[in-house]
Amino acid sequence: MVLCVDQKSQIQALERTQPLLPLGLGYVEGVTHNYIRHGTTILFAALEIASGQVLTQCKPRHRHQEFLQFLTYIDQKVPKDLDIHLVVDNYGTHKHEKVKRWIAARPRYHVHYTPTYTSWLNQVQIWFGIITQKAIRGGTFKKVKDLIANIEAFTDEYNSRSRPFV
Repeated sequence: MVLCVDQKSQIQALERTQPLLPLGLGYVEGVTHNYIRHGTTILFAALEIASGQVLTQCKPRHRHQEFLQFLTYIDQKVPKDLDIHLVVDNYGTHKHEKVKRWIAARPRYHVHYTPTYTSWLNQVQIWFGIITQKAIRGGTFKKVKDLIANIEAFTDEYNSRSRPFV
């Protein structure tokens, strides 16, 4: 199984003072400049390229500890008889000594790093664009918990009709 893995950091739970104004004839979509910031979350995602299915987890921080927790989550979700090829960028968290040891202890894991400054080649970045456009941008969230619930609901809906990217 090939999983494109990355994280989308600093997703803000913004409570807008006015609702999003829709795109109309002769004017662009309106977003107020006033908002209350209620915190952020980090979205970890693994896109399975053959099916388009996505595994996600939201975490409050992005350190090697959270990345290891996400790898453990992947390990629990993927059938034990499959080898797992992880496509990741060169971010320091992905190359941390504890992460390297975790992967070395699991022979079914194979890591493939994208070249420096080319993380955009990783297909999970396409999915980050989709979720940003359809579920995050323009939304209003009174709590980080609401933002996370919205991300999870979008992911469930997306996975119910997922297809591989062409």
